[in-house]
Amino acid sequence: MSDIIDKAVSELSEKIGTFDGSVKFVIEDEGSVMVDDAGVRGADEEAECTMTADAETFEGILDGSVNPTSAFMSGKLRVDGDMSQAMRLGQQLS
Repeated sequence: MSDIIDKAVSELSEKIGTFDGSVKFVIEDEGSVMVDDAGVRGADEEAECTMTADAETFEGILDGSVNPTSAFMSGKLRVDGDMSQAMRLGQQLS
């Protein structure tokens, strides 16, 4: 796994823990992170919602310097699937 994926798993685990639903973060050119009721892990599995961004955008979302809604509106964050899952997860990241 890449250092970015390892860092994402660690930070998301601290912020979220488990999540009642399933969301996959795809970090372009790095890999994927799953967040669901089993916890947070580096994996590429089926999810109710998939969010895709480059590493810089994703790191900004994690550290709070990038607003997820602004990233979505500007096209830096793509969301496929159940948008309500993305919004619920976003609330937990705040």
